[in-house]
Amino acid sequence: MSGKKQVRSGRTGQLMNDFRERVLGMFERMGKGMLDLHELFEAGGNDPDERREVFYAVELMVEEGLLEEQGQDFYALTEKGKAAARDLKS
Repeated sequence: MSGKKQVRSGRTGQLMNDFRERVLGMFERMGKGMLDLHELFEAGGNDPDERREVFYAVELMVEEGLLEEQGQDFYALTEKGKAAARDLKS
């Protein structure tokens, strides 16, 4: 076993990509370089199932190197995450 957390989500493929894009978009929408998990949950709206998917997406994005945990439930975009966010705007 590698020691990395395995993220489980009920959604895969394009739907997970949609949540990843929503999370990336939250940084621009909020105009901050670091967001807490509660702010990121806004990407899922008021639907509890969608907020859970946001949580899964955030964990996956940490594993992929798009986000970096800052402690106390705060997350920041890495350089790779910033590049992915720029690509969304293109």
